[in-house]
This record gives sequence, structure tokens and C-alpha cells, in this order.
Amino acid sequence: MIRIEIIADNAVEDDIMEALKENGVGSCFTKIPVAHGEGDSTPKHGNHIWPEENFILVIYCERDEAESIRGLIREVKLQFPNEGIKLFEIESAV
Repeated sequence: MIRIEIIADNAVEDDIMEALKENGVGSCFTKIPVAHGEGDSTPKHGNHIWPEENFILVIYCERDEAESIRGLIREVKLQFPNEGIKLFEIESAV
């Protein structure tokens, strides 16, 4: 099993979820709807100075599905190059 974590700006949440659904991948997930933090893009703190927020999507899947998800996220990142979208992947011990 592969664990995928997608951390992205709420502005692209619908685009990511739609891409996954249309391609029949990532259907078993946990979504954390509000996440604050800082990375390579604009800080997301949900306050009056940095009002934007992220969401986190956690998906456990098999290797072939993980490859498809990586490709879809790459496509979304190309459509929205100025939005923070990160994908992290780790082999699960379970």
C-alpha cells in the first residue's frame, strides 16, 4: 500500500476532487478541510494577514493507482502554477 498526502490551497480543491473522481481513483480518502501552514507558496494562516487556507487529502492505495494520482495532480499543477499544491508519497507498512 502507498500513502499519498496532498496538501493544496482550498482554491483548487474542487479541481483536484473532480479530477480524481472523473478518473476513478482516490475514492477512499480522508479529507482534513482546513489546514494552516507555510511552504513554498504564500503562507496560509486563515487570518486577516494571510487569509487563505489549505486542505489535506490522505489516500491509501495500490502502486498503480498512486501513479495515476501523481499524474492527475501534475496536470492540476500545470493548470494552476501559482497555487500551492504538494503531493507526498510513502510506502505503508500495512
